[in-house]
Amino acid sequence: MLISQFVGMLLALVLALARGETTPTTADLGWSVLAGIAGGIGITALYKGLAVGRMGIVAPVTGVMAALIPVAAGIALEGMPQPLVLAGIALAVVAVVLVSRVSDEAGGPSGIGLALLGGVGIGLLSVCISQISDGHAFGPLVVIRATQAVLIGGVIVVTRSAWRPDGRLVPAIAGVGVLDMFGNGAFILAVQSGALAVAAVLSSLYPVTTVVLATIFLRERVTRSHAAGIALAMAAIACIAAGSAA
Repeated sequence: MLISQFVGMLLALVLALARGETTPTTADLGWSVLAGIAGGIGITALYKGLAVGRMGIVAPVTGVMAALIPVAAGIALEGMPQPLVLAGIALAVVAVVLVSRVSDEAGGPSGIGLALLGGVGIGLLSVCISQISDGHAFGPLVVIRATQAVLIGGVIVVTRSAWRPDGRLVPAIAGVGVLDMFGNGAFILAVQSGALAVAAVLSSLYPVTTVVLATIFLRERVTRSHAAGIALAMAAIACIAAGSAA
C-alpha cells in the first residue's frame, strides 16, 4: 500500500502539472483528505481480503458495497436517473451478487468482513471524489494519495509492522499504483461529465474482470452463477450506456 500509493501520488503530480490544473480550493482539499482516509481504509481492507480470502468472493462483495453507497448518494443529490439506467443498475447489483456466489472448496477464510469494510471505504471514497470541483482531477489525487501514504505510514510506525517487500515484487507493486491512480482519475472525470450513480455502478463492475483473471491465473472454479453474473454485467453496461445517452 505504501509503495503503490507513493507511486500513484508522483504520477498524479506529473499529470496535474501537464494538464495545467490550478491549485485546489479549500473545499476540494477537504474532500480530498476525506477521500484519502476513506480510500486508504477501503483499499487496505480490499487488498488484505484478497490476500487471505477468495478473490471470487471478496471482489464481488466489495463491488456491491462500493456501488450501493454512491448510488444512494447520487440519487439523493442528483435525483432519479432514467428508467433504463435504473434497470441497468439493478442488473449490475444482481450480476455482482451472482458472481459472488462461489463455494469455498478449500474451507479457508472467505474474507467477507474485510470485503464489506473495503466496499464501505471505497464507496465513501467515490462520494467524496464526486464533490471535487470540475476541472480538478489529478491535483486532488495527489492529496488523496499523500493522505493515504501518511495513513499507512502511521499504521506501520504504530504497529511496528514489517513493510519492506521482496525487491522482485516492487515493479508489480508500482504497476498497481499506476493502475489504481488511473482508475481513480478516470472515475473523477466520469463523475464530472456524467452522474455519480452511473459512474459508481459501471466502475463497480470490476469484479467481473477480477473473477475472470482469478480463474485464469489462480484456477478458481467458474460456476453457473459466475457465467450468469458476467452475462448480466454486460447487459447492465448496455442498459446504463443506452440510458445515459438518451
